[in-house]
Amino acid sequence: MARSSSGVFVAALTAAALAGVGFLAVQAEAAPDKPQSSHAAGAGAAGKGEDKGKDGAPADSGTGSGKDEGAKAAIPDVPAGSGTGKRVVYALGQKRVWLVGADGKATHSFEVAPSAVNPAPGPYAVTSRDATGTGSDGKAIEHVVRFHRNPAGVVFGFSAAVDGSLPDPAAAGRKTGAVREMPADGRAMWDFALNGTKVVVVA
Repeated sequence: MARSSSGVFVAALTAAALAGVGFLAVQAEAAPDKPQSSHAAGAGAAGKGEDKGKDGAPADSGTGSGKDEGAKAAIPDVPAGSGTGKRVVYALGQKRVWLVGADGKATHSFEVAPSAVNPAPGPYAVTSRDATGTGSDGKAIEHVVRFHRNPAGVVFGFSAAVDGSLPDPAAAGRKTGAVREMPADGRAMWDFALNGTKVVVVA
């Protein structure tokens, strides 16, 4: 009888142990910190990507904010009576230059800083060019494009100071005809106005 009771007791312990193991297995499966499978992680990443923006772009990407970047400012109208065809137009009153293509359309326009002496209005042509030089104010200059020398010996031409500075005509104390440009505009002039290119000066 004792042996029979002992056997029953052992069987009960075994059943209880199996039940405990099963319970722990269920708890482990339901634990919140259980690592997700790679498939679940991929699905979660895709879901987050859909929340970045309606068009699939990140919410902070600023799509559309730079659509006008690099847009050129409107070029002022080329002065009337400045001729036809490819030419450089220099308006004394506006202190502005236009680079006009063979089709009559200006491809570039910019303000300039003239020296003490201005050329008389009229048609001219590029007579000589120098990649570098020294201005009447002692500044290193580049992209020199000359188009006229008057009877008094004053030479007129376009150039840019290497350091981007503009001259003060009153401070020069000399009768010079240099027309100073900013470096970027000087490069545009240099590429456009080869020897013989028409230059039209208007009032």
